[in-house]
Amino acid sequence: MAGTKEIQTLTVDASTKHLAKVRDFVAAHAEQIGLDPKDISEIRLAVDEAYTNIIKHAYKNNPNKKVNIEIGSDGEQLWISLMDEGSSFDPSTYNEPDLMQRIKEKKRGGMGVYLIRKLMDQVQYNRKGQTNEIRMVKNL
Repeated sequence: MAGTKEIQTLTVDASTKHLAKVRDFVAAHAEQIGLDPKDISEIRLAVDEAYTNIIKHAYKNNPNKKVNIEIGSDGEQLWISLMDEGSSFDPSTYNEPDLMQRIKEKKRGGMGVYLIRKLMDQVQYNRKGQTNEIRMVKNL
């Protein structure tokens, strides 16, 4: 499989009712290229968080908007891109949460970006025209 680039795409409405479909789509590709169950569950969780952030923040819970997902691998890396046309996220304004403080205050949410960065090897945010892209990479 080394050297081959296979890209699969999925387009879904920006709604949490599609979470399982999105998770299963990326998990199937990760299984296909032989990743272990731990890596697959980390990828599923990272994609889940990224997709949820798009629904909540980029599209403000508007289910009529679309999210395009691309997944590919080249033998050295698996990459997943989620693309939307909503409000953009500026990673330079992001501050890592104080985990102990959040636990103490029993706060929920606000951990998505932190989790994605912990679970994946590389995370990039790009904006091309009206399109936002979060690209997450897992080294193989």
